Amino acid sequence: MLKKLLIGLLLILVVIQFIKPDKNESNDLTYDMAKKYNVPADVNNLLQVSCNDCHTNKTEYPWYANVQPVAWWLDHHVQDGKKHLNFSEFTNRPLYVQNHKFDEIIEMVDEGEMPLASYTYFGLHPKANLTDEQRTMITDWAKAQMEYLKRTYPADSLVFPKRD
Repeated sequence: MLKKLLIGLLLILVVIQFIKPDKNESNDLTYDMAKKYNVPADVNNLLQVSCNDCHTNKTEYPWYANVQPVAWWLDHHVQDGKKHLNFSEFTNRPLYVQNHKFDEIIEMVDEGEMPLASYTYFGLHPKANLTDEQRTMITDWAKAQMEYLKRTYPADSLVFPKRD
């Protein structure tokens, strides 16, 4: 009985290897944040190693992303991350959303909620572990972008419209 159960589980594991989620691998930079905002090289490097896998349309997949059901779990994380913040689609959003997203970047990085602990578990992405100094670099950059928006656009374009 146990042998049949193990064989059944093995067959299921083999079959699910053929059911793969679509890869998040677009090279379209039409609405990329860097098209509109100044992203210094040091900040860009931090964003690349700590944020971009889940918050852009171009994920760099590790080897284990080809193994099911891990790939499904990763796909869920990437889709959820892009739903909250997508640097590849950033400038396609209204100004008030862009301004709000910079505020969220500050909050999430300051509070240590990003990058997710699950992204840095087991030393899988050691460069993604941000030091306090690196966190400050990212939050200072986001604050500077919010200041740029305040200097450049009318104040009412940077707040969510009131609903009637």
